[in-house]
Amino acid sequence: MHTHIVHAHPEPLSYNGALTRAAETQMKKQGGTVTTSDLYGAEFDPVEAGRHYSNRAEPERFVPLAEQRHAWRSDTVPEDIRTEIANLERADLVILQFPLWWHGPPAILKGWMDRVFMNGGLYTSRMRYGAGYFKGRRALVSVTTGAPRAAFGPKSRGGDFETMLWPVQYSMHYMGFAVLPPFISYGVQGHGYSYEDRETLEERLSDNLGNWALHLSRLDDAERLRFPDWPDWDEDGRATG
Repeated sequence: MHTHIVHAHPEPLSYNGALTRAAETQMKKQGGTVTTSDLYGAEFDPVEAGRHYSNRAEPERFVPLAEQRHAWRSDTVPEDIRTEIANLERADLVILQFPLWWHGPPAILKGWMDRVFMNGGLYTSRMRYGAGYFKGRRALVSVTTGAPRAAFGPKSRGGDFETMLWPVQYSMHYMGFAVLPPFISYGVQGHGYSYEDRETLEERLSDNLGNWALHLSRLDDAERLRFPDWPDWDEDGRATG
């Protein structure tokens, strides 16, 4: 099995970096191969803009979806995006590794989706959801947060992960991926929040890396998240049930 990790944290020595390295080690230990896109390390440009397209469909104004369709059809997809798509096409499992910033992923990861999930190539009006381009592949979110576990949940101070992760996970479902349950690393800045001493924090985070490896070793037994799909909607896209 081949795993591709999309890593979105600016500091290689961060706990997100440790989680990415642990995932690389575990998936190789299981006999697989691994590639990683380090978005900050590669200085990936998350801003979709006309400057990325050498063969413009409409030079006078920039219409993102039209330019994406044209680039796909004319085989002029930007080189950085071509590389990212090739990584996804090769993967059986895609892991999105990122910290929770302002109740969602860093902007660079959202921009990666904006540019990589190309209209007319990786999705069309009918090539979405259960009929998506990446049907048969799996995706998994691994996210870190500074606040402790107790602060999260419906109506809790930190927010509800069911809600905060929905846009990212639903977008992966939109692209055809079977989305597996997320792995959430709580309290990665516990010492700074003064709710545990440094020794306790380091021990807990070390244990969490072991739990992450265990989570990855059990993916074949994990039940995919349930999202609405084509049979659940009428012709206008409204829920039928």
